[in-house]
Amino acid sequence: MLYTSLYYNPSVRSVALWLYFDAQSAFLQDANSLIMRTAELAQVVRFLKETLPSLTRITSYGRSKTAAKKSVEELKELHDAGLSRLHIGLETGDDKLLEYVQKGVTAEEHIKGGRKVKEAGISLCEYVMPGLGGRKMSKEHVEHTARVLNEIEPDYIRLRTLEVREGMPLLHKLQEGDFELQTEDEVVEEVGGLIERLNCQSELKSDHIINLLPEVEGKLPQDKRKMLATIKQYLALSIEERINFQLGRRMGYYERLEELQDAYKHEKVEQAIKRIEMEIPGGVEEALCDLKARFI
Repeated sequence: MLYTSLYYNPSVRSVALWLYFDAQSAFLQDANSLIMRTAELAQVVRFLKETLPSLTRITSYGRSKTAAKKSVEELKELHDAGLSRLHIGLETGDDKLLEYVQKGVTAEEHIKGGRKVKEAGISLCEYVMPGLGGRKMSKEHVEHTARVLNEIEPDYIRLRTLEVREGMPLLHKLQEGDFELQTEDEVVEEVGGLIERLNCQSELKSDHIINLLPEVEGKLPQDKRKMLATIKQYLALSIEERINFQLGRRMGYYERLEELQDAYKHEKVEQAIKRIEMEIPGGVEEALCDLKARFI
C-alpha cells in the first residue's frame, strides 16, 4: 500500500525519473531566485552540490533588474558556490515597449545586469519574444533588442513567440484595439530582421512549439546565413503552402520545413484544412489560434 501511494505521488515520481535518467542538473524553481540574499542563495546552492554530488549544473531564473543591483563579487560568490546558469526574460530591448508591457525594467538595466552575470562567469540565457511589438512597434522591437543583445553577448538567446493569454495586461490592449497582433509570416520576417542585426557570439535556440520554424537556430555569427536561408525559403512558399505548414506544425505533423515535401503528411494536413473550413467558424485562422493557446 505504501509502495502504491509513493508510486502515484507526482513529486516522488518526478524525483525518481530525475534520478533514473539524469541526476546531473537541477533547476531552482522560482521566477527570480536571485532576489534572495546572496549568502543565503549561495548556501542553498552549496547544499545541493554537497547533497547531490552527481550534479554538474545548477540553473535558476533571474531578473535583469535584480542582477543589475548585485555586485559582480556577489554574483561570483554564487558562481563559486556552484550556480552554473541564469535564465533571464529580456523579451525586448526597446524602452517604450518595455514600459508598454509593464516589464518593470529598462534596456540599460538589461545590459547592466546581463554584463555582470557574464563577468561573474555564470552562463547566461536571454529570452526574446518575437511579435511582442505587434504591428506598430515591430521595427523598434527588432532594432533595440538586437542592440541590447549585442551589448550583453549572452551565451544563449532563446526565442519564445508572443501568445496573448487571459490575465495578461496586453490582452486588454488587444481587445481595445490599441495592440494589433502580427501574422505568422510577419513574425517570421521579424525574426529574420533580428538575426540580420545580431553580431554577438551567442547561440540562438528556437526550442519551443510556439515558434513556427524550430530549425532557425545555431551559433552566431557562423550559422547566420543558414538561418536566414531557412526564413527566406519559408517566405518564398505560396500562401497555400505556408498555411499548410503552419497548421501541420501546430498539429504535430511537421517538425521541420523540409517535411512539407512529405506527400503523406501534406495530404493529411490538406484534409484537415478542408474539414476545419467546413466545421469551424473563423476557419484555419481560428483553429491556429486555439492550437497555439494550448502550448502555453
